[in-house]
Amino acid sequence: MIADHRPDENKENKPALIAFSGITKIYGVGQAAMAALGGVDLTIEEGEFVAVMGPSGSGKSTCMNILGCLDTPTGGSYRFMGVEVGNLTRKQRALLRRHYLGFVFQGFNLLNRTSAIENVELSLIYRGAAARVRRTEAARAMDLVGLKGWESHTPGELSGGQQQRVAIARAIVTNPAVLLADEPTGNLDRARSREIMELLTSLNRDRGITVVMVTHDADMAVYARRIVHFVDGLVESDKQNGRAA
Repeated sequence: MIADHRPDENKENKPALIAFSGITKIYGVGQAAMAALGGVDLTIEEGEFVAVMGPSGSGKSTCMNILGCLDTPTGGSYRFMGVEVGNLTRKQRALLRRHYLGFVFQGFNLLNRTSAIENVELSLIYRGAAARVRRTEAARAMDLVGLKGWESHTPGELSGGQQQRVAIARAIVTNPAVLLADEPTGNLDRARSREIMELLTSLNRDRGITVVMVTHDADMAVYARRIVHFVDGLVESDKQNGRAA
């Protein structure tokens, strides 16, 4: 069920939502080895909106994949809500993704011959939710992203901005603790990009969903409250953004 994910005001004894300590990721072996991450320390608290930036090959996408349990680090510690992710089995990591994480990608990843509301229901199908619950919660999620009345339309009948809203509705219908957005405006024009960023900002501000967004676009990064910049597999800078809404 969709509910507010507002940050807990009593944080004294509460572990960080996400904590990287000395995270490394090495691809290949011997002389062909390449370090995508060279020992990253990064903490993200509940309720934050963090933009992750950096040039191509800087490690930002690798960082996002590890955050989303889509990849595993070579070394270091990744703790999610105080739990060491490295100690989880593959099945347990899948459950973590299913119950705590929502994903939004540049390419929308919608099923073309399926209605918008059925696309949103997919996340709930994976959870085994009953048909009536799926339809009710999917309709609420579509209303939340401003698509009430568009439920029966297929992706081909929607604009790029509307398709990304469907993708966001699909990501938040399970009420995730964290929304991971990888270049969410990469396929949109400037006007639609601003609309999507304003939507992400409202989900973070009004519903308390933690947002971690990879972007190469400085104009989109300013919507975040914190900007982490990667260079050569390391965090070069980590600053609060005074321009964020």
